[in-house]
Amino acid sequence: MIMVGTTRGGRVAGAVLTTALVMAGAAACGGDGGGAAEAAAGTPPQPFGAAGYRGLQLSMTKEEALTSGALEPSPVSLLNGCTDYAYKGGPAPDPVRMAAEAEVRTKADKALARIDEIKAARKPLAPPPSGASSKELQEYLAGLREQLDQTEAGRREMAVLYKDLDLLGPARKNRDQAFLTTGRVNFGTEGLRQLVAPAGARTAEGIGAGSTEEELKHAYEGRDLKPIKEGGYELPSESGSGGPDWFYEFTMADGKVAGLALVKHNTYCA
Repeated sequence: MIMVGTTRGGRVAGAVLTTALVMAGAAACGGDGGGAAEAAAGTPPQPFGAAGYRGLQLSMTKEEALTSGALEPSPVSLLNGCTDYAYKGGPAPDPVRMAAEAEVRTKADKALARIDEIKAARKPLAPPPSGASSKELQEYLAGLREQLDQTEAGRREMAVLYKDLDLLGPARKNRDQAFLTTGRVNFGTEGLRQLVAPAGARTAEGIGAGSTEEELKHAYEGRDLKPIKEGGYELPSESGSGGPDWFYEFTMADGKVAGLALVKHNTYCA
């Protein structure tokens, strides 16, 4: 099975949106489903935050989240061994995309298993003893040549196997595009793993898709907002909300916020 972690590198939120999708997300600010319903009911939209969102609490187990009424009952993605659900009223499962994801995951699982086998087979060759005979030296050299041949063959095979692993990237992008405006909720082995915000969602400070980098920095001045290697930013969740491993992640493109998520670091899919 694939071990996919969420680390302080911010890889999860970085995959949420691409540069080409920034304007689409910003244009959908008024169409996040739940926010529109709240506006129609005369109540202000709930901020996207660690204190809770659409009836979900960061401390919830998967079972609690599914029985809360905040999510659609059927998974919409099983990529990487994690399980994604749409918010209530969100898109129905797409069998074509999910079948493609299952095929990619199967290839990746097999590739990782074979890579582990190749690495495990690489055992160091003991050098000949001091004062070795001519026969022992010949046997050592023959073994060394065999080991080099195996290493080269393994290298060529692993190059092919890594191409199967590279298929995960495009599959993640397709999934993220499918939930560009509606957002999604992701569960891993330890429960709730990330909340990806709908395009119209805003934090309590008013930050969301379409906010400028200047607005982002001004809103969280003095709040330990830090850049991450993918070009976005991360921010620790509010004190006492969700625990120390939860962070906001802001994906940036063309100087604007392109995606917003709450991510629990150091967790795995499977």
